[in-house]
Amino acid sequence: MSSVAATPPRLGPADLLRLASIGIRTRKLRAGLSALGIAIGVAAIVAVLGLSASSEAGLLAQINRLGTNLLVVTNGQTLFGGTAELPTDSPAMIGRIGPVTNVQYTGTTDANAFRSPLIPSIDTNALSVDAASLGLPKDVGTSMYEGTFLNAATENEPVCVLGAAAAQRLGIDRVFSGERIWVDNTWFYVVGILKPAELAPEIDSSVLVGFPAAEKYLQFDGYPNTIYVRSVTSETASVDAVLAATANPQSPNEVDVSQPSSALVAEADAKAALNGLFLGLGAVALLVGTIGVANIMVISVLERRSEIGLRRALGATRGNIRTQFLAEAMMLALLGGAIGIVLGAIATAVYASSKHEIVVVPVLAWAGGLGAALVIGAIAGLWPALRAARMSPTEALWSL
Repeated sequence: MSSVAATPPRLGPADLLRLASIGIRTRKLRAGLSALGIAIGVAAIVAVLGLSASSEAGLLAQINRLGTNLLVVTNGQTLFGGTAELPTDSPAMIGRIGPVTNVQYTGTTDANAFRSPLIPSIDTNALSVDAASLGLPKDVGTSMYEGTFLNAATENEPVCVLGAAAAQRLGIDRVFSGERIWVDNTWFYVVGILKPAELAPEIDSSVLVGFPAAEKYLQFDGYPNTIYVRSVTSETASVDAVLAATANPQSPNEVDVSQPSSALVAEADAKAALNGLFLGLGAVALLVGTIGVANIMVISVLERRSEIGLRRALGATRGNIRTQFLAEAMMLALLGGAIGIVLGAIATAVYASSKHEIVVVPVLAWAGGLGAALVIGAIAGLWPALRAARMSPTEALWSL
């Protein structure tokens, strides 16, 4: 008489899914609260990575649009701490540098601009009146919001163009025939309003007039204060190295040279530092969620001893019990992770849309969120699952 060894029962995927969902379906509130901790942590991580990617995409688009080949030359200080002057022929000398493609410049006058002569002289609205060369807008990466810029005819007349902030402070939102402002006891007619100059924000609060008009009506000395230099992008560093000596050969130490696009890079670095902080907070939330899942699984094992004993008595192996509770913990964590991904993606979309940025939720964010949830579920459920598997049928049935 032959004997056939009994084959241990095996759980198929469908049976395992059904068994693992019992604890979640029968204890909805407790399961929901446990999953909430994981959801918050995953949402924070997805949102931080999504917002970072969206900001980076917007920043790269902005840099590509504005260019990284703009250099700004300004007058620095003398050895005695006074304000230095750039030579009047500095723009022409800089223009002779080989890789330089465009040179525009401004010079600050001592005049103040007001909406009318009735405004007290102390209410300057922090506006400056600057002489400007004719190709300035394109060189600094801006354009006209209203009207036209200065030309060969208007640069000689009492005519001005307002920067974006200057127009707002003066209460002028459109250009019409006869619109004028009071500049140094002279009416200057407004012919245009500029859009914000992101690489040259000092222009936003300026009232721009032509160099000949500034010398004629505002007692301007004709010296440039700021020179905007565009070069071949691949040669920007080499141009930067010789700008100071070219702008003022006699005193290059009195010349300051900067690259406005570097401020955008610094902004990205600052955001990256904050991202690390928020990712740390998200990791803390995930740790709290892990403890919550482990706690509910331990309680679930204690409350379901009778179920464990009955299943063991009916032939379930230790492996079956262990797999059931481990799968339940992973399912609970995965549920929290899925909710967190949705919440994080919504937060990213809302914030990026409000800032008019590209909405980007990187694969690393949602895939990492799901992966983290699965790992958390496995870690949190491992010890309760092992504890459940170690229960003998008789010990477990004592609770009946």
